Amino acid sequence: MRQTVGAVVLLTTLVAACARSGDDSVRVLAAASLTEAFEALAERFEATHPGLDVDVGFGASSELAAQIEQGAPADVFASADEVTMERVVERGGAGARPVVFARNRLAIAVEHGNPEGITGLDDLDRPGLVVILCAQQVPCGRFADAALRAAGVAVTPASRAANVKAALSPVALGEADAAIVYVTDVESSGAVDAVPIPEDVNVVGRYPIVSLAGADHEDGAAAFVEFVRSERGQRVLREFGFLSP
Repeated sequence: MRQTVGAVVLLTTLVAACARSGDDSVRVLAAASLTEAFEALAERFEATHPGLDVDVGFGASSELAAQIEQGAPADVFASADEVTMERVVERGGAGARPVVFARNRLAIAVEHGNPEGITGLDDLDRPGLVVILCAQQVPCGRFADAALRAAGVAVTPASRAANVKAALSPVALGEADAAIVYVTDVESSGAVDAVPIPEDVNVVGRYPIVSLAGADHEDGAAAFVEFVRSERGQRVLREFGFLSP
């Protein structure tokens, strides 16, 4: 049994997306759990919108919201929860009313083959088990805490990660036994297995998107938001395991 988590849980660098050399870059800030899906969406958007580039920066929703409040250059914000988005709205950062474009649910990530025999949340309080959760201010951390409360399980995590990718990484590297992350992160990783969390205690997160106030590229921002919500954009999100809004 492992006694410590090797090194420090990887932190995703939170940098506001910067425009490329031209004036036609749409700058998007998106929750870390959207990484693979939004990379694909950006590529397909560019293919259907000649002359428009998409630069995407990923990180914890709460950190991205703070960057927006501090004036980071961005045209679009996609959050992993409505609470964080509402914070941006209340502080005047939104240029329109946010719209939910996807949903996601939690799963327990374990090493390939599930060597610890974890079958559900009830197993995560087992002595000696190394469990990683997201930070409490991050959507995946709040959702994990809510699921554990609903299941009546008290877990003392070995670490609280800055975002969901950082929570998943120690499990993929064999430095932790389990992490509560999103189903989509397990599916896109390929380095871990998933243990499902029953619907009666699971938490389904709703993902809103909005064009930002003072966007340098209002038309491009509106076009990208529309693309994400379109039938084609929704198909991409389904490919990566997201639920319909």
